[in-house]
Amino acid sequence: MIGKLDSETLGTILDRTGASNPALLTGAAYGEDAAAIDLGDGETLVVSSDPVSLAAEAAGTIGVNVACNDIAAAGADPEFLTNVVFLPDDDPEVIATLTSQLDDAADDLGVTIVGGHTEYVPALSRPLLSLTAFGRTDHHVTTGGAAVGDSVLLTKGAAIEATGIIATDFADDLRAAGVDESTIDAAAEFFSEISILDDSRALREAATALHDPTEGGVRTGLVELAAAAGVDVVVDRESVPVRPETETVCAAMGVDPLGIFGSGALLATVPPEAVDAARSRLAEAGIEAATIGTIEPTPEGVDSGALVLDGERIIDGGTDELYPFWE
Repeated sequence: MIGKLDSETLGTILDRTGASNPALLTGAAYGEDAAAIDLGDGETLVVSSDPVSLAAEAAGTIGVNVACNDIAAAGADPEFLTNVVFLPDDDPEVIATLTSQLDDAADDLGVTIVGGHTEYVPALSRPLLSLTAFGRTDHHVTTGGAAVGDSVLLTKGAAIEATGIIATDFADDLRAAGVDESTIDAAAEFFSEISILDDSRALREAATALHDPTEGGVRTGLVELAAAAGVDVVVDRESVPVRPETETVCAAMGVDPLGIFGSGALLATVPPEAVDAARSRLAEAGIEAATIGTIEPTPEGVDSGALVLDGERIIDGGTDELYPFWE
């Protein structure tokens, strides 16, 4: 079994949070990207942890960006990281590559790695990372803030992270499927766009909600956003941007671009009167975006909080479609 927990098991874990503290503004909750802690004087500390357990070739790059993206999706700039690294052995090349990736990615974002833990775990077949990111903000944005009538925006496109993963971890499979080298090389470069910090900076003032679609991709991200806000997120699949390289590598692997790792894109709900200004700010930052749907009230007599994708009501985002390729 790989991937996110089923809702019942996850609920058990999220309900067990130890002692209560009145400074906690947003705690452990399905769909929320980060915890929020009141520091006083209008300042909020946001904290989030994320692992990287499967993607091998760019684990350090992915790890830093995925952890920091959750901070950005809460309306803050990431400032600090702690880094836990479990290594299968003492291969100096792996260690050098991994630590260089961590250092470069953190430096690119202006984030300081302040500590963590490292040890050998021979039972592993690849490095396992877990990073915790911290940032401060005076404008905290949750996943659950979406309001009926809002428009749903998506930056960059579906499966940005997954496109890079497929092009690096599964390059031989792509070649066997007839994908040309130029497409594989272009897809591998998607890792350079995996940060959503600039996306967040452009959107956070206008957004009622922000969410980082990671495992399970845009589909799961939309399900989580709907559940957190208790609304229906109505989306037309044809409105979701999918880049040509993504379409090609996904077709070769037989996966849905909407159902695989989506880091690099940011979901935002924005009041309709603010959409044009928000998209203008994104354009000024050189970031592509599309309006992919709307927030609507949940009909009476049905489960609240669902993604309605091309008319199909979805309350479970499912398992990320890339996982079977690592088994």
